[in-house]
Amino acid sequence: MTVFISAAARSAAADAVAALVDGGAAAGTLQIRSGTQPAGPDSTATGTLLAELTLHDAAFGAAAAGVATLAGTPLTVTAVASGTATWFRVLDSDGVAVFDGSVGVSGADLLVNTVTVSTGLDVEISDGTMTMPASG
Repeated sequence: MTVFISAAARSAAADAVAALVDGGAAAGTLQIRSGTQPAGPDSTATGTLLAELTLHDAAFGAAAAGVATLAGTPLTVTAVASGTATWFRVLDSDGVAVFDGSVGVSGADLLVNTVTVSTGLDVEISDGTMTMPASG
């Protein structure tokens, strides 16, 4: 049987996941990576770490309709490696992975100015969202 939840429950779930990012003694981090996104945050990260930044604490605003939006955008980070950005991972301040998502210039969970990342150059994050699935 499939369980369906209300919009309020979707927002509460998104807020609970966002609270995990803010867990620990400091702000969480966001890693931008190349390669194939793994099955989920419980799987070992794959690809090359292209850039990593410390998020605001709190990392996300309050969710609406099951969608939590990354706080403080636009955010800028300097690349530590070169490659094509394909996915990202959000971790708490203790390095525990919380969730993964897609990276792109449009139509992705994390929107960046370019997916062609070069060492030493800036990557700008214009928007990021975490969405809990809708019912039905």
